Amino acid sequence: KHSCWPKLRTLCVPVQGRVPCVGQELVAVGFGCVPLLLANVQMTEPRSLAELQGLSAAKIKKLLQSKGISDAGCLEKSDFVALAVRALPLHGGGTGGGGGAGGPARVEIIDSPERSPSRESVKTEWTFCRTPSASSSPQRKRRSRSRSRSSALGSDTGSSTDVEKRVKKKDVTDFGIETVKITPDEKAALSMNAKTLEKIARVSECEVLMRERELCLELRGAMLHRRRARKYVGLVMKQRMGPNQFSETFDDGDMTVISIPPDVVGYVQGQNGVVLRAIEEEWGSLMMFIDTDLSRSQRLVIFGSVRGRRGSELKVLSAVETKTAGYFNHVKEDIVNRDRYKDPTGTWGTDYMTFKDEGEISYALGKQGGTRRKLERSSGAIVQYVGMVVLLSGTKEERERGKEYMKWLFQQLEGPVYVDGWRDRTDCTVVDIPNDCIGYITGNRRATLGVMEEEWGTLMFFMSEMDDRGKGKGRGGNHTERLAIFGPERARRGSELKVMSGIETKSPGFFTRSLREKSSRRRGFDTDRLIFRDDEVSYALGKDGSTRKKLELASGAILQYVGFVAFIGGSRRERRRGREFVNWLLQQRRGSVTITDISKRDDVTEVHIPASCKGWVTGNRGSELRRIELATGTYIFMALDGRGEERLLVFGVNPGVPNRRDGGRVHAELLLKEMVHDKLMDDEKQSGGRRGRSRSRSRSGSRSRERLRGWGGDRRK
Repeated sequence: KHSCWPKLRTLCVPVQGRVPCVGQELVAVGFGCVPLLLANVQMTEPRSLAELQGLSAAKIKKLLQSKGISDAGCLEKSDFVALAVRALPLHGGGTGGGGGAGGPARVEIIDSPERSPSRESVKTEWTFCRTPSASSSPQRKRRSRSRSRSSALGSDTGSSTDVEKRVKKKDVTDFGIETVKITPDEKAALSMNAKTLEKIARVSECEVLMRERELCLELRGAMLHRRRARKYVGLVMKQRMGPNQFSETFDDGDMTVISIPPDVVGYVQGQNGVVLRAIEEEWGSLMMFIDTDLSRSQRLVIFGSVRGRRGSELKVLSAVETKTAGYFNHVKEDIVNRDRYKDPTGTWGTDYMTFKDEGEISYALGKQGGTRRKLERSSGAIVQYVGMVVLLSGTKEERERGKEYMKWLFQQLEGPVYVDGWRDRTDCTVVDIPNDCIGYITGNRRATLGVMEEEWGTLMFFMSEMDDRGKGKGRGGNHTERLAIFGPERARRGSELKVMSGIETKSPGFFTRSLREKSSRRRGFDTDRLIFRDDEVSYALGKDGSTRKKLELASGAILQYVGFVAFIGGSRRERRRGREFVNWLLQQRRGSVTITDISKRDDVTEVHIPASCKGWVTGNRGSELRRIELATGTYIFMALDGRGEERLLVFGVNPGVPNRRDGGRVHAELLLKEMVHDKLMDDEKQSGGRRGRSRSRSRSGSRSRERLRGWGGDRRK
């Protein structure tokens, strides 16, 4: 009957007697004679080691601070417990006074109970991260949030949520450029790995350039981003040249620290750090060990965004649990509560569930982790399996999607799945599939659907009602089944068009019978249509679809051919670029292409080729250009300018990285210039009286060709 009862999100504690508490309110709400303790439960000083270990790291830290005890150097909960044992008067062993009069009350978190793997089905047995209500006061939110382990190091910038909000507000106003002087040894340490500076730039969100002649680094970005870049550069250089001296000032709301058992450090690190580097590449984080005493647990520091740190952390914990079973149970509370609400939406958290047996986790993992990756990419949440526990980290909306997708995944084992209200969902697309095409679209043991899910990051399954299965009518007049596609809008559209293309091959006209050309003016995501004539489809498709994939990769748009109709999906710029590329491709079939002005384009690089080298660079029927396109993900052809002069144009949304051979226009330009250089050198040797090689022999043995062969992997995969 209390007036504030509906608004309270609290811990409820049955109290049998008088409880010595500070700063809370006792309210009798009619449950017999037992009042309830509401709001912020602040327990008295623990009287035993068991009570102390039952507190979180944040509560122990607050208790130590209230006693005037410095917690410098404490990172893990075990560090705080060890300090509290030395500083506080504790009695041995027991659990304290229990619930009797004058004794402390036992606190139970009612809205997040411990789950048993044998209680219910895997589809519903989740432990939730409760999202704060809008009516909760900021002070109450701050008290209820569990602070991350990294906050124990101290931070002068507040929570990572506040940091990110301030960065967004100040991105324009405090943008600046500064230089950091480095020594020759430091330059060598940073240049040892070509991706080191790129990794620092990605994690700090700051542009980092090395000025080799001036022996300095140039940092471009907001003030906070530049400060983080300086910190990361210093840590990397110290790590290469000796052990790191870690201090409390390193936390800018971008740091997580986890403890790794000493016998697992080598497994987590990998040979020459290859495992950590792979995790950094996947999650956009920066990771390093900071301890040198190999006889004790090693602290692993992870820098990056909230999402990047959590993805890296769970990946490492999964590896640790593989070697040291049961380790996760000791740190689960800290891991689950870490960085709660510390994202721009204020809903970031972690939900977890325990699988019942090895069969369930094997099914949820899939072949080589394919099912787990599918759930992760389609839901947007971080999905990781640590032992028998599955953890979902992300915003509230992402976690809800992840739990629904996993529930539907397991329901498929029991029979047909039907999603109520699918028409009102924003993450669902349904395609009608003719019955005679279902086997073709599904493939042997679901292989074809699995390939599309892996390519686009979606979740796909046939959706049927038990009492209405096979009775629906499709647009072709035949019996149809509904194929549900779940995931982000772009991924759903890509999967849908792939399915439509396959159906149109088996049942011509099913989708395209009444379609016309379409050009949307919408700025956001949409789809345009372009209708081919005669045999233009086979020319625009290429061998095994190579030409279509090339145009799709270079334009950044979704490009799929459904019968004689080209569907171009993406933003307005991507759609316009994709339409231009297709039109230029068809013009090359009829003759020369004229592009008068490219000064206003940001997706093209112009390369002037000497007249004596044009045939050498293009190759037989453009074979050399096709090789470069394949290696760099670009679209290259000769075009006339406004004066009728021919030059080579390299198109692509990826500009590439200077002096790097990992794709993009810069990489393509580098390969073209090397081919020109080799040709000019051969011509110079021939003019000097040396025996010239034939065209076929010289081309097959040229240095540029060998370099190109080394980078000739299919970048479209």
